[in-house]
Order: sequence, then C-alpha cells, then structure tokens
Amino acid sequence: MSQPLSRRHFVQTLSAATVGLAVGATAAAKPREIQKAIMWSTIGVKGTVIEKMKAAQAAGFLGVEPMGAMNREDVVAALKETGLKAASVCCHTHWAKPLSAADEPTRKIGYDGLVLSLQDAKAYGATSVLLVPGVVNDKVTYDDCFKRCVAEIQKAVPVAKDLGVKIAIENVWNNFVTKPQQAVDLLDAINSEWVGWHFDIGNVGRYSPAQEWILVIGKRILKLHIKEFDTRKMTATSPGAGFGAKFLEGDNNWPAIMAALDKIGYSGWGIAEQGGGGTPEGLKDLSDRMTKIFAS
Repeated sequence: MSQPLSRRHFVQTLSAATVGLAVGATAAAKPREIQKAIMWSTIGVKGTVIEKMKAAQAAGFLGVEPMGAMNREDVVAALKETGLKAASVCCHTHWAKPLSAADEPTRKIGYDGLVLSLQDAKAYGATSVLLVPGVVNDKVTYDDCFKRCVAEIQKAVPVAKDLGVKIAIENVWNNFVTKPQQAVDLLDAINSEWVGWHFDIGNVGRYSPAQEWILVIGKRILKLHIKEFDTRKMTATSPGAGFGAKFLEGDNNWPAIMAALDKIGYSGWGIAEQGGGGTPEGLKDLSDRMTKIFAS
C-alpha cells in the first residue's frame, strides 16, 4: 500500500518537475545551429581579400565561401587574421566548362577545375565544394547531361575522399534538376557518401516550394545557399527579376523552410547569395535579416 505523500516529499517532487519543465523550455528555445556565411561574389565592397573579409566579419558573418582558383596564400592569411571560416568553396569552372559538355577537352577543364577547388577547400578547412553539375541546352540533352555528370563526378570521388572534402551539387537555372526527386535520382546514380547537395533555397522558387525539396533530399543536404525569390516580380522575358526581392520580402515561406530543416536535423552553414552587399551597411542588413530568417 502506498504511503501518504509528506509535505517535504511533495515540495521536492514539485521542484524537480519545475526544473524539468524549465530544461524542456530551454531546449525548445535553443537557437538553430545554422551559422551565417556569405558567398564571395556577394561581398560587393571594393578592396583586397583581407579588406573584403574584414567587411564581412564586421557585418556579423562567421564564414565566407571563396571561389576556386583564388590566390590561396591570400585567402589563408585573411581567414587567419579575421577568424572567419571557409564555409564552402565554389567551383570556378562549372558554368563555362561544364562536366556535361559534349567534347572531352571541355569536360577535362571542368574536371580539373573541380579538383583544384577540392584542393583549395582542403587548404582553407572547408568541408565541401559547390558544384554546378552540368548544363542542358540545345546541344546537350537532359539524359546526356545526367550520364556525363555522373561519370565525371564519380571520377572525382577518389580525390574528394583522399582530401576529406565532399562534392556538393547545387540546383541552379541550368535546365537540369528542376524537381526534388531528380536531385535524389542524380545522387543515387553517383552513389557515394562523398557527394551530397548544396541546396539553394531561392533557385527553386520558380519551380516549387523550397520546403518540399528539403524534405525529399533530406540529410543529403550538406550546405545551404540563402536566397530570396519573389514570383510576383517575374515576367515572361525576365524570370530572374524574381531575385530582386530583399530577404523576408519575397515569396519564401521562411517559417516552413526552417521547420523542414529542423525536421531533417540540418545544422551547419547558411551562406548568403543575395544582392545588396555592395556597402558595409548593405552587408550588415543582409546579416541582420539572416538572423531573423534563422529564428523564423
């Protein structure tokens, strides 16, 4: 038979429950583990590598995304002096010399650019390289693009593994991978733990909601590009005008996007690729708006 609950025992039990609720509330209110970084080309202020990094640091960014083939010594020195981290490295050859090109010499230049970017990432302490996998156009069909990208990326996997740097495929307006399942199909075909996705939130705005992509690609998302999109600004001749909206002023449903990221357990870098960073004040505005986004 249970004994009557003493007043002292009651108080102790109530105190423990109160502490438990407080801990639970604290855990629920824990900020998302998404760190602010900025893509190199988004830093529009003029100056040297170190001057640009200092401007990003002053605005509140914790990391940057350098381009491949920059002066490696300059980047390493600037990272060390500012304390910024390399969130990622963006391959510098993937648009002009895509891995999907019909001719082998062009593909070779693209492959070599990817390898150099992987080496840069290793030198900077970055864990992945952003790669536009290929481009579909009047000379390259979707199927050809798919097959060539898979073959070239698989060739680069041993290099990535040896360096300890992953290849992160980005969704862009290249007429390739316009549906989330297509991203999964491409990753499945490559079939390597050293290849994942660099998800650009704004780039899918013209196709379907970003939160739907996040839930489909899931834990294969390695990095994020944070970008706004506004379908109301699009026109038939200028769909790119949709990128003209500031953070939090477009169509992106940021609370739903953040909830989707929470559901897949994403933590890591959120990298700004957004206009407006041409001045110190503009960079600060980007940073402040990203803070609000991550708290959505």
